[in-house]
Amino acid sequence: MATKTIATWALALQYSNLTAPVRENTIKSIYNIAGCTIGGFAQSAPSVAFDAVKPFMGVGNSTILATGECVDVQTAALINGIASHADDYDDTHRDNSLHPSGPVFAALLAVSEWKAPVSGEEFVTAFVAGIEAESKVGVAVWPGLFPNGWHITSTVGMIGAAVAVGKILNLDVEQMQHAISIASVQVTGLQESFGTDTKPFHVGRAAQNGVMAAILAQKGYSGSLQGLEAPKGFARAVSGSNKTLEITGLGTEWEILLNTFKAYPCDRILGPMIEGLIDVRKQALEQGLSISDVTNVTARVFPRVMVLTDNRTPDSGLAAKFSIYHAGAVALSFGAATPSQFTDEVVRNATVQELRKKVFATADASVKDEEAFVAVEFANGKKIEVHIENAMGTYENPLSVEFLETKFKEQVSKEIGEERADKAYAAFTGVANTTDVAELVRSF
Repeated sequence: MATKTIATWALALQYSNLTAPVRENTIKSIYNIAGCTIGGFAQSAPSVAFDAVKPFMGVGNSTILATGECVDVQTAALINGIASHADDYDDTHRDNSLHPSGPVFAALLAVSEWKAPVSGEEFVTAFVAGIEAESKVGVAVWPGLFPNGWHITSTVGMIGAAVAVGKILNLDVEQMQHAISIASVQVTGLQESFGTDTKPFHVGRAAQNGVMAAILAQKGYSGSLQGLEAPKGFARAVSGSNKTLEITGLGTEWEILLNTFKAYPCDRILGPMIEGLIDVRKQALEQGLSISDVTNVTARVFPRVMVLTDNRTPDSGLAAKFSIYHAGAVALSFGAATPSQFTDEVVRNATVQELRKKVFATADASVKDEEAFVAVEFANGKKIEVHIENAMGTYENPLSVEFLETKFKEQVSKEIGEERADKAYAAFTGVANTTDVAELVRSF
């Protein structure tokens, strides 16, 4: 019943059903991912992909956010989806590794411009429907899909995208069931791609696949009515179980409230160690110590950190986003871990390379994913130790509105300038109040 349960609930959801906390975190999710989508063009992946598809893309009125070019709905969903995850600076569900907003936002924005006018309240409601759908499925198949190599963000992301778009297209319940099933057979994304251009491509393809699934269903294209929970359906295929039969709490246990926002543009589980070493640097400088005199850096971390980021010699800025050694080195060297620290140039920096060699990390099953224990030794025998219990950007220690605003404007201004970045921030923070999302996009 999971497929029908999600379809029925999503189509019945109204803006008035959204509680004040749900609306608040939804708006944060939307403007945070909008900033990442524009800022993501600092990486090459979105522009390379856009150049690749230009010869055969169609004419349309859906916008590539960073460039302002209008294209067909499928291309917009793909390229904005890629851009949203290109810097790995987006968001993360508290209970797994899902980055929820990218696939849903990219698909929904493209279709909202295509089917204009779509009001802000309609957009926000459809966004929540998509996030809840993909997150409930994500929780159900986690952690089973992880050791199989699936990238959960895109593996369930196309389901969220299909549900959000299906709601805007006013599908009926059976059509939405078909849309979910059509999306589920387009499952995409493997962990082997982490640290390459193909990781954000997962998100773009999930958005694009969700759009296609909903449009096909609207036209009468059929899929299984039990695509998620059937014995040979989605859940069994990706996780080895059909736990999606157990989906509960739609509209009462809100997954959007568990969405957290990244403080650093890299694998989210590196955050605690980064924060700890930034603190070490601050203490060291206050004590008159020099980072050039560091002799040894150790970290005890959550076991999955080492599964995903044990890359001592990253060869690019993208690869460095999945290197605990690079993250530690830049945290100590720069006292920061912004997009500027995860570039090809910094990866090649001799000082950073030398410091990477001094970073050692150990997986510890007693350490939670939001914490880290770090220690740094200096040539004079001094040692500074820090324990980060709940890193910035975790559920227990959420980013402030001020931090999120700065994060948005710093990313976006580098691509479209400060004046337009300010306008974009005002537009997306006020998205619920607009009468036409397409006009909102054109306002900056």
